[in-house]
Amino acid sequence: MLVVEIKNTSISINSINVLTDINFELKKGDMKFLIGKTGSGKTTFINSIFGNLTPSKSDLFNVLDFNINNITNNDIPFLRRKIGFVFQDFKLLNDRSIYENLKFVLEATGWTNLDEINNQIDKVLKLVGFNNPLDKFPDELSGGEQQRVAIARSMLNEPELIIADEPTGNLDPETSSEIISLFKKLNSMGTSMIIATHDYNLILKLEGQVYKCEDGSIFEVKRK
Repeated sequence: MLVVEIKNTSISINSINVLTDINFELKKGDMKFLIGKTGSGKTTFINSIFGNLTPSKSDLFNVLDFNINNITNNDIPFLRRKIGFVFQDFKLLNDRSIYENLKFVLEATGWTNLDEINNQIDKVLKLVGFNNPLDKFPDELSGGEQQRVAIARSMLNEPELIIADEPTGNLDPETSSEIISLFKKLNSMGTSMIIATHDYNLILKLEGQVYKCEDGSIFEVKRK
């Protein structure tokens, strides 16, 4: 099963071509890496998969059975419920406890039964190995603990695809290794993953094809 299928696609921002003639596939259970300098188009590529950008030219652009070329504003929330997103700077709400951070996401995506919400929160926190009290606030946690919560948040709606943008960028090497082990676990459970990173240590410790953004193109490069 193809989770992402892109053929002969170009993406422009403000009429300026950023990426040209992209061809890319991601199968169920695949893990693929995206590397490239700042400004090379990695974020543009990620935003297009997320439905934030419409291609300027495309023969095919399917993500989780949604056609990005003609996706409607009404369909975008349904696409995003199938995708988990992990950020470099965690993006937790600092004025809410860990429990309230996770409850907010579930309620925003249509969950209403409090028992089901609580069970789902417990489930994802166990999955990522988070053992702190849920009434703590993000700034009371270490960077690694915050990233575990952020990964748990990305798993709340049991997504078929996780996109991680520099997920170890703000973490020390030891904590990065813990997060890498967690990604291995999620991938082994069948979750497809696209990881944009500058962290070659992360790439070396995980299996998957490596793609590079450069000069308006995305192409596979050999692993070192």
